[in-house]
Amino acid sequence: MKRIFPVIILLIIFLFSFICPVRAQDDQGNKLRDLENKIKEYQAKIEEAQGKQKTLASTIAVLNNQIYLTSAQITQNEEKILILEEEIRELGAKINTLNKTLDETSLILKERIEETYKKSFLPPLYYLLTTNDFSNAFLIFKYLKVAQQHDKEIMFSMEATKENFDKQKTLKEDKQKELEDLKIELNRQKNVLASQKVAKEDLLAATKNDEATFQKLLTQARSEYESIQAILAGRGDESKVGDVKKGDKIATIISGSSCNSSGTHLHFTVTDKNGNPMNPFSFLKNVDYENCSGPGKCSDGDPFNPSGSWDWPINPKITFVQGYGSTWAVANTWVGQIYSFHNGIDIKGSADNVYAVEDGVLYRGSYTGSGSCRLRYVRVEQKDDKQTFYLHVNY
Repeated sequence: MKRIFPVIILLIIFLFSFICPVRAQDDQGNKLRDLENKIKEYQAKIEEAQGKQKTLASTIAVLNNQIYLTSAQITQNEEKILILEEEIRELGAKINTLNKTLDETSLILKERIEETYKKSFLPPLYYLLTTNDFSNAFLIFKYLKVAQQHDKEIMFSMEATKENFDKQKTLKEDKQKELEDLKIELNRQKNVLASQKVAKEDLLAATKNDEATFQKLLTQARSEYESIQAILAGRGDESKVGDVKKGDKIATIISGSSCNSSGTHLHFTVTDKNGNPMNPFSFLKNVDYENCSGPGKCSDGDPFNPSGSWDWPINPKITFVQGYGSTWAVANTWVGQIYSFHNGIDIKGSADNVYAVEDGVLYRGSYTGSGSCRLRYVRVEQKDDKQTFYLHVNY
């Protein structure tokens, strides 16, 4: 009976310790709360700056606070990772010790149960004859019954402990998965921080930190956006050319700056017959490309994921400048002050020729917007009830 008491005590201690949750140190908790407050503060500053007049100073303020916000989120995740790693270490140590204790207890119980099981078949008269004392025989018999009941209780306690042991193993696995997810998120945030810093540097380089230059950039971008919207709405000045076949040359890309565009590129848009934009990647097929839709000279920003069957309107290798929808440029640069959704894709190729992606009827057009800038384009009314627009071109 004496052998099992220390084991019982250990079982109780471990059972209690696993019921109590693993907690981080108080100073870590305080640090996380401070970081959360900073994150809320930076988010409020970003919203406040975005709501003010669109100046270079307010734009830089937004970029600075986005950098501060991302930096705080990185520090917060680094702290969470440290806490999780410590919790996983503690859980691992406790699980290993508890597992050893359960094994030892199981062995002791097995021996006791075998002993009491054998004695349970002996009649009370046996104890009376072997002790020659009625009182001692009665006590031995009583002890046997108590021991049997006690063994049952220990077995129930062990079963509960085993269940809790399994829960702690699951908890450890969950925390390990959470740790992996946090590390992935941390890596993503570090990439975001790097791109935010480059976006700020690009803005300062483009404007030379001059308000007048910045306002000129905004005006040009706004004028280009308004012209594109007008063209898609059918307000361009067009003339019908005639039928074209898939692969026919229909225009050439303008080299260099053109009508509020700062560099050589084709703006390619797909719409339904009513002029509603559609994702070009749903129709274009996979192709050799270089993704330059992010910050700096050439880095990833937007996803490049064509899944259709159309040939591209320009010759590969494709240089991908800006994607469709809510793009990196919209989220991280001053163009987000002009539009929140990019209705096509901006691309460059190995040559300037532009080709029809499907059979249809070709139209040549232009739109003169604010600043008397004439944006030239071609449009193909396709036989599949779609329209394709090719902007910043000569014909």
